[in-house]
Amino acid sequence: MTSRRDFVFHSAVLAGAVLIGKPALAALPPLAKKASYKVGFAQSESNNPWRLAETKSMQDEATRRGHKLVFTDAGGSSAKQASDVNSMIAQGVDAIFLPPREDKALVPVIISARDAGIPVFLIDRDVNHNMAKPGRDYVTFIGSDFVEEGHRVAQWLIKNANGKTRIIEIEGTVGSSPANDRKKGFDEAIRAAGGFTIVASQSGDFSRDKGRQVAETLIQAHPDANVIYTHADEMALGALAALEAAGKKPGKDVLVVSVDGERDAVQQIIEGKIGAICGCSPFFGPKAFSVLADYAAGKTIPPFIKNEDQFYDASNAKMMVASAF
Repeated sequence: MTSRRDFVFHSAVLAGAVLIGKPALAALPPLAKKASYKVGFAQSESNNPWRLAETKSMQDEATRRGHKLVFTDAGGSSAKQASDVNSMIAQGVDAIFLPPREDKALVPVIISARDAGIPVFLIDRDVNHNMAKPGRDYVTFIGSDFVEEGHRVAQWLIKNANGKTRIIEIEGTVGSSPANDRKKGFDEAIRAAGGFTIVASQSGDFSRDKGRQVAETLIQAHPDANVIYTHADEMALGALAALEAAGKKPGKDVLVVSVDGERDAVQQIIEGKIGAICGCSPFFGPKAFSVLADYAAGKTIPPFIKNEDQFYDASNAKMMVASAF
């Protein structure tokens, strides 16, 4: 059954998609230069260490700079996140930092903020550029190159597979830019290399428990699979639990590779259970607020501000684990 709330939300998404296809009716709003800002941060969820580290980084930097941070947590709901942004618009915040949970569903509220004269800065996740564009509808996207992350993991696997070629891929949240792009980067590199087969691919929603459940199902369905690639470490940790419950030895029977750089997962490299991880830093606070200050000062902001990511494997995990989040 579709609830009224879900009906209204999805109707708004469809209406926004139609409107966004037309030429922009409003320019990107300016931000007055002042000592202190009231800034919204509409977090998508707080159910894993990566999100908690991101939130703390944003809160700490806002405090350090003397800004008031209006924080919300959508609890993993795109509808709630859209509602949170609308609430920030109603409160008259000066600017909004948004990690959009899905790449299409949050576009209408980004446009609403722009039309209300509130600049939006996307962090960690981007939106569909056919629906909204940086420099026109929002200021910029600050984050990692997710395609490159998937590609780097694939390149490591290609060099270190040692005959392991049958891959289970556990994807992130359906419709999110990291899931879309980490899949694209990995799958393209694996196809180009030849000799590998992705035997199954299913969303684990960036969740440890969901990742474990998906891994359990796919391991049973494909007992000959000997590689698991996950789009996030929380799902990799869930997959390790599933492998061990199935009597398989991670790192020996099945090679596990992942993305993020969570400390618990990097420790698993040291213990020989995970092969490699492409990091994805959650520490957005300093860069995000620096970009906000530059925008207020009238500086030109590029459409994409890239975070550089660490790569972890057996060659450096012991040295780097203490700096992981």
